[in-house]
Amino acid sequence: MPGIAPSLVDSVRSASRKMVRELGFMQSTLAATDYPPSAVHAILEIGRQQSLTAAQLADILNLDKSSVSRMVRKLVEADEVQESASGADGRAKTLTLTPQGQRTWAAVEAFGRQQVAAALAPLAKAQHSVVRDGLVAYAQALEALRLGPVASTAEQTRIARGYQPGVIGRVAQMHADYYAHNFGFGQFFESQVATGMAEFTARLDCPHNALWTAVQAGRTVGSIAIDGEDLGGEIAHLRWFIVDDSQRGSGVGRALLQQALAFCDQQGRAAVHLWTFQGLDAARRLYESEGFVLAQEQPGSQWGTELVEQRFVRLREAAPTV
Repeated sequence: MPGIAPSLVDSVRSASRKMVRELGFMQSTLAATDYPPSAVHAILEIGRQQSLTAAQLADILNLDKSSVSRMVRKLVEADEVQESASGADGRAKTLTLTPQGQRTWAAVEAFGRQQVAAALAPLAKAQHSVVRDGLVAYAQALEALRLGPVASTAEQTRIARGYQPGVIGRVAQMHADYYAHNFGFGQFFESQVATGMAEFTARLDCPHNALWTAVQAGRTVGSIAIDGEDLGGEIAHLRWFIVDDSQRGSGVGRALLQQALAFCDQQGRAAVHLWTFQGLDAARRLYESEGFVLAQEQPGSQWGTELVEQRFVRLREAAPTV
């Protein structure tokens, strides 16, 4: 390719081959299981999404549908996966993990986290984000090459409104993954997110409440919600705003935020409030670009650890105009 040094290309190829070998993908089984890599990845994705159709799984794994069908059949026979009729399409089957599958998923997740943590441990802390950001960027570039150069990541991602199967668990997982890695949050925080989401989704029939998810290749990669009831009056509460690490910088977060704020403006809400905490600088810049201002700052522990909590407010008359 013009402008790409052959030595750089060869270095990336060499590192990629080494990663494949060191992560165990050359072996007949993976992650201390009795399953091949494709089956382990199927268990991981079904567990993370809570439920998937075979077609969605094929898209995520980048495998042909016949291969996925054979693999799913073996996982069903092994009592790792169960099939049920899809409520949306009676012809499609929804895949979920059995209790045994849940245990396998948890074991694979623990194995993978330990493997990554052990590899990162000898590196300087400043190198951790370099490794993450480089891998994310390279993975996105490979995916874009496969899907074609026309669509950007944001364009490949659709925004869905309302409850989606698996959304409670997936939103809790995205929060848990990000805040555990970057801020050391633990079980209390994840439980708070899951409990709050479960309570909120039961109230989505109220016209003042709404939930949006960003979906890419059948996988939820972002979320945002407007709770129009819990703060009372004409105040809307922006909650559960998160994007997967793979989407940071792609524009998906801004697209979600603008959907939520447009909903508030259409309803004539006088203000939108959100709670966050000191240190989330990129998120703060995004909020401020959409008309939010810092209204309150105080020590607190609502997320299970002591932080400087912040409340941002966007008044309707402060909303940016174009």
